[in-house]
This record gives sequence, C-alpha cells and structure tokens, in this order.
Amino acid sequence: MQRIVILGNAGSGKSTLARALGKRRNLPVVHLDTLFWEPGWVEPDAEQFRERVRAAVAPAAWVCEGNYARRTFDLRLPRADLIIWLDTPRLTCFTRVITRSLMNRPRPDLAAGCTEKLDRAFLTFLNFVWNFDRGYRPGIEAVRLAIGPQIPTLHLRGPRQIAAFLDSLPATPEACLE
Repeated sequence: MQRIVILGNAGSGKSTLARALGKRRNLPVVHLDTLFWEPGWVEPDAEQFRERVRAAVAPAAWVCEGNYARRTFDLRLPRADLIIWLDTPRLTCFTRVITRSLMNRPRPDLAAGCTEKLDRAFLTFLNFVWNFDRGYRPGIEAVRLAIGPQIPTLHLRGPRQIAAFLDSLPATPEACLE
C-alpha cells in the first residue's frame, strides 16, 4: 500500500487516520481541504484545484484524505492501491465537528487563513455533517464505483477497528514525522 485514499464524513477521523498512516508507513499526507480552500474560506477556480491535486498525487506514494468525489476522483482513484471508508456514526462526527470548532486551535488539515467560527456557514456545515450518510455518501460511492470499482475498499467503524488496522501494518524503518 503506497497510495491510500481515505473517505468519510467531516469529523469521521480522516485527517487523524491519514497522519497516523503517514507516520507508520513513512508516506506523505495530502489533506484535500488545504489544497481546496483559499484564505477566508474562498473557493478556488476548479482547474486550479485540480492542478493542485494532480501535483499532490503525482509522487509514487501518499495518503490522501478528503472526498471531493466529482472534482478529483478521476485524478486519485486510478492511482490508488486502497480506499478506506470511515463509517463513523453521524452523532460522533457531529460532536467532533462542534468540539474542534469550539476549541479553535490550529489544525494541519485546514488551509492557511481559514478559521472555524460559529456562524451561519457553520450551521449549514453542521447540516451537511448530520445528513452526510443519506444525502452525500451515496453520490460519493456512486462515483467511486464508476471510476475505481477494482480498488480494494476497507470499511472501518470506530476507534477499535482503526487501531487494529494500524497495528496490523508493519512500520517502515524511517518513520515519517508530520
């Protein structure tokens, strides 16, 4: 496994798992949100974002976390060795998103100049998180199956399964420090 795509709801643990995998397997970590958002939560030009993703997944090895299915699956999935779906319960995701936003600490998976705040946009985002499995996941899964049905897909639900998966992987001698 040299190229891993991690999918899931906001607050599901994608970034945390990506960092842990990167460290354990000495792989660079790509956080799609840092490639997508401009300072102040401004969306980039679509082609500009695709170019950033194209460059990020050009190397021989990486862990890439984030959905952006219709925008980037055609760039990422054909190169992926494994897809990991985090099947985290929505209440857990919802609680994590609120907690991390209230803590307001810098996160490596957020783009520079983007800070989380409790405003109308945040309430809209919470609606997205709550309705992810019913409203968004089926579309992501349909694109995944259309572009990469042959890619092994692992479903992990909860901290125990994630820890068991990480423990099952041999560490590389030169552990990556992110």
